[in-house]
Amino acid sequence: MKNKINKFLMLTIILVTMATVSCNDDFLDVTPLGVLSEPTLSNKAGVDLILIGAYSLLDGVQTNVGSAFGDWHGSADNWVYGSVASDDAYKGTNAGDQPEITVIETYNSTADLSHFRGKWRAVYDGIARANDVIQFTAKATDMTEAEKTSVIAQARFLRGHYHFEARKMFNKVPYIDDKIYNANDPSTTKIPNDKDIYPNIEEDLKFAYANLPNRWAGSPGRATKWAAGAMLAKAYMFQNKFADAKPILEAIISQGGYRLVANYHDNHRSATNNNTESIFEIQFSVNDGAAIGNNGNRGNTLNYPIGGGAITTCCGFFQPTQNLVNAFKTDANGLPLLDTWNESDVPGDNSQTYAGPLDPRLDHTVGRDGVPYLDWSIHTLGYIRDRAYAGPYSPKKSSPYKSEVGSTTFSNPRQNTNNFRMIRLSHVYLWLAEVETEIGSLEKAREYVNLIRSRSANPASWVKLPNGSNAANYVIGLYNTPWTDKAVARKAVRFEHRLEFAMEGNRFFDLVRWGVAAETLNEYIRVEQNKRAYLRGVSFSKGKHEYYPIPNQEILNSKLDGKITLQQNPGY
Repeated sequence: MKNKINKFLMLTIILVTMATVSCNDDFLDVTPLGVLSEPTLSNKAGVDLILIGAYSLLDGVQTNVGSAFGDWHGSADNWVYGSVASDDAYKGTNAGDQPEITVIETYNSTADLSHFRGKWRAVYDGIARANDVIQFTAKATDMTEAEKTSVIAQARFLRGHYHFEARKMFNKVPYIDDKIYNANDPSTTKIPNDKDIYPNIEEDLKFAYANLPNRWAGSPGRATKWAAGAMLAKAYMFQNKFADAKPILEAIISQGGYRLVANYHDNHRSATNNNTESIFEIQFSVNDGAAIGNNGNRGNTLNYPIGGGAITTCCGFFQPTQNLVNAFKTDANGLPLLDTWNESDVPGDNSQTYAGPLDPRLDHTVGRDGVPYLDWSIHTLGYIRDRAYAGPYSPKKSSPYKSEVGSTTFSNPRQNTNNFRMIRLSHVYLWLAEVETEIGSLEKAREYVNLIRSRSANPASWVKLPNGSNAANYVIGLYNTPWTDKAVARKAVRFEHRLEFAMEGNRFFDLVRWGVAAETLNEYIRVEQNKRAYLRGVSFSKGKHEYYPIPNQEILNSKLDGKITLQQNPGY
């Protein structure tokens, strides 16, 4: 299982020093470092090296842009932009630590924040590397046409993904392909952002879907037909193109050979990377020769409990909200409280207990007092840096197990091999549930949601106390009454999205694509400001805050022939 694209990641350091691209202060002024000449790279081995470089930026962590950008600015799981900016997570830690994230959390973002430039550069560096792959492949004389098509399909998958990341973050962004891109001519990257690039993203992903294999023997980290199809379907979902998404999602289920794992938390631990549910994972590697565990999960380097017998003494970020914890409450039949879930709080400290029924996914997602934190110890007061500031809860999904430290993690457990599952079968089922709700059968939507809920109803997968009893009053049931009301079905499907993918960087972007970000987040703030003082007076502005500002420096650097080519998003 470890014989995967980690081998590619082991070569990243070589690639960075020999052949990769880097960004300077000009917008996408991307130039090969030139230790290896163009003829040396214009062959099968050289192309593979460049392709490794294009894959290596999937984690969003650049190695060559200097200390101005933190590892977490471009993190693949978008924990800042997709979770902290939503109702799922607080920045965490204390008020004085990384205050720039608080600016994002409180919807006071400005275009000069380094976080946004770090994310922009990460995705556009990835785009540049993908274009390099395509251009060098065309020059290779020792590759068959089939080999070239395979490489180009992988590069176009990556290019589509990186552009998709830019599009959902910044809305109007430039699309840069291999036909216009020239690594030695910065003017070729100064492209206006006056068009919607979803059609271009779709074309890249369609090519990948048509030309990639179902599986790669020994290399599950490479993009496959089904990964490309799922990414394409996701792009359709973001545009409400439900009829286009449906046949692809159904093909993944019927032909892809994937199946849900029995234990929900097996989607969030190193020992079960690349399991039967996984469609595309970002691979992390340690103990591979890279300095200080550089190929580990660096994007999450801040997001672990800070002490009390936990993983590390740093850093205490990314704490789940009370709002999120409350969402895991169920009724006596084990169904979500779709309308009343936030009317009272699940207690969060050792001085209180909660006897009410809870969805068992809560304790696979959130570290709570009195409940085992994986296999480290019982979560307790010492796990949290400043409870008055950011509450009593810890993030759980990206953390490694203590029993896996040493074999699957670097000496610093924060640099670990817990892959990020970008797309898994549960995404496909719940996207299909959305599709059926909007344009198909409400009963079929109910069936897909129940498939997801059935997996978590397995008592063998529930978190246990040291004495073997359940860590909480877990009650999770199925929707056994037929769905006849579209609005109610839609609410149930969207609620299931939140529960299944909580703290995975999806929530903010889901709220935006559903068109309910302003109403949902302003209601969240209305209640949550009574618990977190720094949220008082905060508001989400519809028509502005759905997208982040394009970095000022990139706008300034986009000047061509004396004219700025990039235009800022409304309101910034």
